[in-house]
Amino acid sequence: MNHISPALRRQWSAAASIAAAVVATAGLVACGGGGGSGGTSPPPPPPPPPPSGFEPSSTYAGQCVSPRPASAIDPFSNAPYGDVRGTATDEKNWVRSWIDETYLWYGEVPNASAASYPNAVSYFDVLKTSATTASGAPKDRFHFTYNTDEWVALSQSGVELGYGIEYASFSVSPPRRFVVAYTEPTSAAAAAGVQRGDELVSVDGVDFVNGDDVDTLNAALFPSSSGSTHTFEFQPAAGGSTRSVSLQPADITRTPVPTVATIDTPTGKVGYLLFNDHIATAESQLIDAINGLKAAGPISDLVLDLRYNGGGYLAIASELAYMIAGPTRTSGKTFEKLRFNDKNPFDFSEADTITPFYTASQGFSGASGRALPQLGLTRVYVLTGSGTCSASEAIINGLRGVDVDVRQIGETTCGKPYGFYPTDNCSTTYFAIQFEGVNQKGFGSYSDGFVPGGSASNGVRGCTASDDFTHALGDSAEGRLAAALSYRETGNCPAAGSKASPQSVRTSASAKLLRTPLRENRIYRGR
Repeated sequence: MNHISPALRRQWSAAASIAAAVVATAGLVACGGGGGSGGTSPPPPPPPPPPSGFEPSSTYAGQCVSPRPASAIDPFSNAPYGDVRGTATDEKNWVRSWIDETYLWYGEVPNASAASYPNAVSYFDVLKTSATTASGAPKDRFHFTYNTDEWVALSQSGVELGYGIEYASFSVSPPRRFVVAYTEPTSAAAAAGVQRGDELVSVDGVDFVNGDDVDTLNAALFPSSSGSTHTFEFQPAAGGSTRSVSLQPADITRTPVPTVATIDTPTGKVGYLLFNDHIATAESQLIDAINGLKAAGPISDLVLDLRYNGGGYLAIASELAYMIAGPTRTSGKTFEKLRFNDKNPFDFSEADTITPFYTASQGFSGASGRALPQLGLTRVYVLTGSGTCSASEAIINGLRGVDVDVRQIGETTCGKPYGFYPTDNCSTTYFAIQFEGVNQKGFGSYSDGFVPGGSASNGVRGCTASDDFTHALGDSAEGRLAAALSYRETGNCPAAGSKASPQSVRTSASAKLLRTPLRENRIYRGR
């Protein structure tokens, strides 16, 4: 059996793997949570923990097998990283101590011997709980690492190497099935005419559906460098002949808010907002989107499309929740409160653990302190999928905490009420669960996801609806949006097979989005 390289394997979640025969699956899905002042500084180093048999992580911090040059600057602190020459043992000791200090479930970490692992990253991979949720899923599905330079590039500017194609994976084993969920508007893929609903047929001449040349498939689908050209053959959603496009991997700048529109209905205008990533650049785009909806208004209802939004900065989620609800319901209320382990690893006061509903911009992508526009809605329709994670789920939970009527249309969300501080050591950024988030009412128990129309405590009023790849996102005939509009008008879920619940070979609720773990998280930026 051939597997993808360990470095690349660590960058992709199990849901993003191309079958056991092509890519080794690994439980690397990111999580996250948090809020804070919105400043760019990381939290202070944790204080020494109570006696536990481990030296403080600060004893080993920055002692690296391959130290960065003295001139290397941490963009979050604007200070040198300060690496010095060390050993693999130093790096592993740092990981073990840091986990013991900050991991939410530090008492459930196995007593694994560091000597059994060749490096700090492989050791980190096993330092997590083996407990399960009520459904039997692993409680910690969110433990991963990332190259620090790549993490900085993606989190700060939305830049990621690729083609600008987001795939939905229906099957990760032969017969494989990948369908284009959407393309980035300014990417080469979009310019080449690759569209939502196009189905991948072959890659560089290799049969994608049943082929066994896994090296060729991996090299093209998950490029590690730019410069090479790869040919992809697609079956268009509309049918007819297949078409081939040649694409070069390049740095892709994500457009987190690609579509904003209003839809005229007999009972008033409905706003539609497609929001795909809680990255820094989203802040200014969301502000522009809400201003645009206000200008086109009055908006009687909003459909917020989070089906492909894995999360990111929680402060941005808080800003958007405020812009939806306005001051009446949110004033003085908590968007999310963090719960840490019993060591209080970051020495936080009670106030430090609270993310309010931010009423002003936090300076992610523009001036800090600008008053945010707001719609003042008491109800919102949220389109969800299995890729709706972390900070996106926090929007649902935060709004429900202040009694905004959230109607969920789609499928069960991924279930990530947990969070972390991304922490660098020796050019690797580590992501380990360090807290869980709860809303104004103290609720955060959705580790198995929010269920549309479910009756359990994590059930949200709404309807199950399939992801319809036969229509563009934002098209009022698209399955989930049509279901939301129908439910809004009638109060009832559309019947299967109706216009609002289309059935086709390209419509499914079971597809998983291919994406890096970094795009399935919510992240706390510090005090």
